[in-house]
Amino acid sequence: MKLGIVVLGAVLALSACGQAKGTDNAVQGKKVVAATAWEGALAKAAGAGEVKVIVPASVVHAADYDPKPSDLVAVGEADLVLYAEFEGFAGKLKEAAGGDARVEPVVLDNKPDVVRSEVRRLADLLGTKQAAEAWITEFDRTITGISGKRGGRVVSQAFVAYMAEITGLEVVGTYGPQPITPAQVADLTAAKPDLVLDNAHMPTSGGVLPDAGAKQVEIVNYPGPDLDLLRVYTTNAERIVTALG
Repeated sequence: MKLGIVVLGAVLALSACGQAKGTDNAVQGKKVVAATAWEGALAKAAGAGEVKVIVPASVVHAADYDPKPSDLVAVGEADLVLYAEFEGFAGKLKEAAGGDARVEPVVLDNKPDVVRSEVRRLADLLGTKQAAEAWITEFDRTITGISGKRGGRVVSQAFVAYMAEITGLEVVGTYGPQPITPAQVADLTAAKPDLVLDNAHMPTSGGVLPDAGAKQVEIVNYPGPDLDLLRVYTTNAERIVTALG
């Protein structure tokens, strides 16, 4: 396990300094507004320069945010507005977008194949293919650095199971996004997991399987204010390695 921690340390250092340098000329001057830090991180990865994010990164459940008037003003001045269909305030963003703005839905799913696809799609809109491909190279290095067969058994919330797959853990059960039922608790406890991966943005009050003897790990999907999507993966991997001991 010490080797895993050393590898993660190297990946963190690479992620901190390995972001794509600069952006293609086509994106200069475009105003990009993203509903949340997740869309904002994908736009940044695709090569966007400055990105305005509506929902503060400190909001735990971003989909329930209620935009302020100043937020809607910013949307009205944007050239490109990014949102996700499941966000409750998506309709307000569409209404507030200016007539010349492109309003684009984004697939928010941290499975590596989905991330690569969305970054390339946004780069096509922004005209920043070179910057996007440079970021994807760093992304692939990050995923390779945290991948491996760790041998643990996990129960995972449905929206964060991608981290179990990346880190080589065996998923013996999933739950959510609906509230977990007593019958599910009994079945998942019987699977004898080593870890429970819970969604930090939809936390389960009192723990998911409090009597299973499994360590619970909070997995994040949304980046912080720095819009560093790579750090989402390295942070989650660090938490998993620490929990496995």
